[in-house]
Amino acid sequence: MIYRELGKTGMKLSNLSFGASSLGGVFHSIKEEDGIQAVHTAVERGINFIDVSPYYGFTKAETVLGKALKDISREKYYLSTKVGRFGADGVKSWDYSGKRAQESVHESLERLNIDYIDVINVHDIEFSNLDQVINETLPALHEIKAKGLARHVGITGLPLAKLKYVVENTPKGTVETILSFCHYCLNDDALVDYLSFFEEHGVGIINASPLSMGLLSERGWPDWHPASDELKEQVVKAVNHCKSKNYRIEQLAMKFSVTNPQITTTLVSSANPHNFIENIRWTEEPQNEALLQDVLDILKPVSRLTWENT
Repeated sequence: MIYRELGKTGMKLSNLSFGASSLGGVFHSIKEEDGIQAVHTAVERGINFIDVSPYYGFTKAETVLGKALKDISREKYYLSTKVGRFGADGVKSWDYSGKRAQESVHESLERLNIDYIDVINVHDIEFSNLDQVINETLPALHEIKAKGLARHVGITGLPLAKLKYVVENTPKGTVETILSFCHYCLNDDALVDYLSFFEEHGVGIINASPLSMGLLSERGWPDWHPASDELKEQVVKAVNHCKSKNYRIEQLAMKFSVTNPQITTTLVSSANPHNFIENIRWTEEPQNEALLQDVLDILKPVSRLTWENT
């Protein structure tokens, strides 16, 4: 496992990390005991960063993760969670007020069975009024940090330009980390254009979803996936080409996403312990460069074809 420092936080994270959205049944239903074992397996094998949110499974992911963390020493992992995006009874909701952000932190601490959060994020800022994030949400989270309930403050979202905007329009050090998803994977490497900017501002870079939310997989994407038909058609061609070479596109995609030294870590989500063993193995094996080029060529017509967050 390779470990890299996250911006100016002093935290050295494994280059592959645990995305806990699957613990909330976001992609498909799970067995709780499998999800708990997946967390244990990942940490035992050197993964030391876990990311979750009260939005995932409408608090289920945090609750399941909290059960898993009871049996793991706090010194063995760094943990990230979020504020701003919520849901209950199948209904999504958003609240980026400072008051709700601070309440949410306390609720997450209780569900997770921990005393502090390593990185507290404003979740999916594209759903917010960015001026509110800048002038209210982030200051509220820095108050939480001052109380010792969180150690670092970050933002997450899909549109890279909005992440950049918030960093540009806040005092240096306000945004310590960014979490970008689906923008550094086989079909979309747009994050590359922003790496130097974030580095220059001392902002740590977290990449998420190397499989593009299940798009780059033999299993196929979930029904709710927002990708266009054009993109899905090209991905199927890429998947089939990998199959013809007796190679899984997941392995190609995982290795691709963890190898950029400017990106501290890449989050992958699974509630299956075996998957994490496999994911770790894939990241440690050499890349199949010839097949990688084939797949990039197949995906070139839809490269960086993105979508709106949902």
